[in-house]
Amino acid sequence: MDKIWVLAASRAGSPSPAELETIAAARSFAPLVEAFTYGPDTSVLPALLGQHGVRRCYDLGDLGSRLAGAAVVDAFVGAMNDHGAPDALFVVASYDGRDVAGRLSAKLDVPVITNVVGLVDESGSLVSEHAVFGGSTIARARFSSEGPWIFVIRAKSFVASPTGGPPAEVVPVRGTCMVAHEEARIVARHVEAHDGPSLDDASVVVSGGRGLGDRSNFALIEALARLLNGAVGASRAIVDAGWVPYAYQVGQTGKTVKPDVYIACGISGATQHIVGMKDAKRVIAINKDPSAPIVAIADLGVIGDATEVLPRLIKVLEGRESHGR
Repeated sequence: MDKIWVLAASRAGSPSPAELETIAAARSFAPLVEAFTYGPDTSVLPALLGQHGVRRCYDLGDLGSRLAGAAVVDAFVGAMNDHGAPDALFVVASYDGRDVAGRLSAKLDVPVITNVVGLVDESGSLVSEHAVFGGSTIARARFSSEGPWIFVIRAKSFVASPTGGPPAEVVPVRGTCMVAHEEARIVARHVEAHDGPSLDDASVVVSGGRGLGDRSNFALIEALARLLNGAVGASRAIVDAGWVPYAYQVGQTGKTVKPDVYIACGISGATQHIVGMKDAKRVIAINKDPSAPIVAIADLGVIGDATEVLPRLIKVLEGRESHGR
């Protein structure tokens, strides 16, 4: 493969960690990696992306309240005609990424492969890997048609690795959309508030499940996470029950996390949850059921009621904190 394009948006002046992961993946398969950039403050992206090996940025600039999908796809096709089509496009499995991938697939009449957790080069052809049956099996797929191949990649599937390269060259591009697309506007944005590190980047994640018994007991999860400078997670069961926002959900239909330590409190360990945290370096399970699936995969299993174990653990940690230890 000669050239891969990646999609990178400016959010608070930087790309997302998952986008930097896709850039690292692209570098391992092609000597030339270029990016499509958009959003506020894209002027800071060339230097940041250049440090990760991106050679050129096709920049749409600030789209304001416009939806990204249609504008990005239109600009993509224009850049492809002006600068040559890439062998593949890598996008993160985000709302914008999936939107762009679907629209571009229809526009170019090419297929798209989604939910990618790994990629392998076999004789110049990329073979994608997909976790199925709760991550217990890895399925493989490849394109049988001509490219550009579109891959939608799950977060935490690759590791971001800066190269220390120079700032990327900037090529301004413009996406001219149909009138119907221009009429669609973003009227408000909602960002989930959180204390401490984000769930995507935390080295410690403390998650709670139905075994906590009552919504009020989720405060124990938050207290433990604060003491460990960790992020708060949750199982789908308590998200569906309305205890916590969807942004907390870890699992196949939530977020994929890869912390140094994952503490599962009152979580049975359904396969859908395990697929979202199975790559944690260390797993600690607090559960009163010794036969719970989460205990079977844990490095340390604490057999007991989480609502009794957690207050004791919190008390010990608060004591150490008060003594500066």
